[in-house]
Amino acid sequence: MLLSSLNSASPDIGDAVRIGDVTLSRSDIVGAATSVAERVGGADRVAVLATPTVPTALAIAGCLIAGVPVIPVPADVGQAERRHILTDSGAQAWLGPEPDHPEGLPHIPVRVHARSWHRIPEPSLQDTALIIYTSGTTGPPKGVQLSGAAIAADLDALAQAWQWTADDTLVHGLPLFHVHGLVLGLLGSLRVGNRFVHTGKPTPQAYAQACSEAQGSLFFGVPTVWSRLVADQAAAEALRPARLLVSGSAGLPVPVFNELVRLTGHAPVERYGATESLITLSTRADGERRPGWVGLPLAGIETRLVDDDGGPVPHDAETIGRLQVRGPTLFDGYLNRADATAEAFDADGWYRTGDAAVIDGDGMHRIVGRESVDLIKSGGYRVGAGEIETVLLGHPGVAEAAVVGLPDDDLGQRIVAFVVGSGAGKAVPQELIDYVAKELSVHKRPREVRVVTELPRNAMGKVLKKQLLSQG
Repeated sequence: MLLSSLNSASPDIGDAVRIGDVTLSRSDIVGAATSVAERVGGADRVAVLATPTVPTALAIAGCLIAGVPVIPVPADVGQAERRHILTDSGAQAWLGPEPDHPEGLPHIPVRVHARSWHRIPEPSLQDTALIIYTSGTTGPPKGVQLSGAAIAADLDALAQAWQWTADDTLVHGLPLFHVHGLVLGLLGSLRVGNRFVHTGKPTPQAYAQACSEAQGSLFFGVPTVWSRLVADQAAAEALRPARLLVSGSAGLPVPVFNELVRLTGHAPVERYGATESLITLSTRADGERRPGWVGLPLAGIETRLVDDDGGPVPHDAETIGRLQVRGPTLFDGYLNRADATAEAFDADGWYRTGDAAVIDGDGMHRIVGRESVDLIKSGGYRVGAGEIETVLLGHPGVAEAAVVGLPDDDLGQRIVAFVVGSGAGKAVPQELIDYVAKELSVHKRPREVRVVTELPRNAMGKVLKKQLLSQG
């Protein structure tokens, strides 16, 4: 069973899931989710407006118990994108939280206090469990089909790497419609059997409070969460009793990593993955945690780097290659998109991640960024945007930085840095250009620095570099 702790014979947990002001025991979850499963059993696909609420958690758990594929819909999704997701997925109804724009679909409420103790036949783990829509580089979002087997394999591998057990209390305030917050956070807790606390929003104060009042031991956050936390010294120091801090969904700036070590006493675990592959790389609870590096392949995962011609790339910590992965956590294809699915895999089952990376002699991986926006080819050199961003973030006048390659008649691509100034100093463009030239090779310096008030980001804190590229 995917949510194996719900079938566990171990003692009931009185506060197995806490979201906002609502707390459910393990038996509460079993009874309420089974009631949901009885109501949706036999459906082909069901959509859930994935607000950070108990009805969302019960709706998704109920669908997984019933073997009904569930489509988590972002709570802040625009109407056109919502319509596309519902039409493309063939969802038959809304389950749980009621949307403002149902798009003609019936709504099935979740009764939080309903209880059923009927035994429902367990669905096959090979069947589709989740369909998560993710935006590609072009066109409308694609539905990523994830089987129960892929999710289970990933969660078990992460539990091993992070020494994650039922004794943990996992805390986060991330959205429940992406892999990070939903699969790792909620479903991971329902599989491992630990307590789960969702803070509503991932504020420094909420995390600090959860550490002290709920004895939080395992904390999840995206880089924006951690950067805000280290800016609040009292909140950061309140996390010292925690066991493990985990960062993902985007690269964690090295200065933030170092501040977490200084203020919390914890070197954060960093991990890497995608909706299509789930999490494939991670540093370990019992291993080296190196700033800027995302670790080793999880159990069962293979990785490789290839050049533009498909040839192998040396593992010398310097040579950039295209990252490909293979293993039991991969998705079963894009819904209704056989063409896109075929493009994503090679003949031997290697998934083309679209990310550029380097690997050192010990197998540690560092993600350079997306091939499309973070691998810059300037003046005959291949330059990783992330390396330049890390250096810029080390300057006292820079709070945030994003580097892209813009078209250039002479160089092919011109390295351009967008920076947000810091209160600790002034961001002077020429000074920053010279600073990078001294820290790195001269050819890696930005040819232009643009000071902006903020960087465009999505709900998970990732910088939307496509928007920066459109500024020419």
